[in-house]
Amino acid sequence: MIIGIHIGGTTTNIIGYDNGKIVHPLTVKADDPVASAAGALGKFLIAGHRSLVDVQCIALTGIGAGLIGDHLLGLPVKLVSEFEAIGRGGVFLSKISKAIVVSMGTGTAFVEVDENRIAHWGGTGIGGGTLVGLSKYILGITDISLLCRKAEKGKLNRVDLSIGDIATSEIVGLPPTATASNFGKCADDAGESDIAIGILYLVYQTIGIAAIGAARATGNNAIILTGRLSTLPTAKRIFDDLSKFSGFPFYTPRLAEYATAVGASISI
Repeated sequence: MIIGIHIGGTTTNIIGYDNGKIVHPLTVKADDPVASAAGALGKFLIAGHRSLVDVQCIALTGIGAGLIGDHLLGLPVKLVSEFEAIGRGGVFLSKISKAIVVSMGTGTAFVEVDENRIAHWGGTGIGGGTLVGLSKYILGITDISLLCRKAEKGKLNRVDLSIGDIATSEIVGLPPTATASNFGKCADDAGESDIAIGILYLVYQTIGIAAIGAARATGNNAIILTGRLSTLPTAKRIFDDLSKFSGFPFYTPRLAEYATAVGASISI
């Protein structure tokens, strides 16, 4: 078995790649890269009832991966470029060979994949870190699950300015409900739930519009979403809306949260 480990800015993901199958995916908090990688490996082996002798090697990628060295708990370590891991993981899980793969972590990276060609297209500092930071300073919430629950009762039109709010006539290609300005309205009676949904839309729409731009620029018509943010309940609704007005389909494959760790493991 090959173990794939992705050390992110706030979490470390680990999976096993055994006879063509992904096994025992799990996540641990990432404070120190070495400690989190070792802790993730130990937790993985215990949870999967495995031992070190079952492992061929560790495929390591992400921030701080270079600090681990060439062995971890006695197992050989092979470093994989994070952008290669993002690209390979996204297309492997989605079974789409040509696409823009979006990795939504603390920030967001866009990777172009065309068969075996993988290239980093760009990125944005808007991501999970933005979501947590805005939620903390505006609402005093650091639990993203709680933010999403609050957002379920929120009304976006209390915080966001829409095209319909300002347009005096129809704008071809833009529905009246399309966002003209995130937090551009901010009604005096907006509550916490309204602000919560506004924060989620601000982050997801920014990422989605940037991804559409990347797809247009590279001649791709598919966008693959990966990372923990892609699995939150609000994500599908927002990206479905973006897909309807842009014509670009967004795909969130199974195990999208672990895509970069998967990509590392299959790159060996």
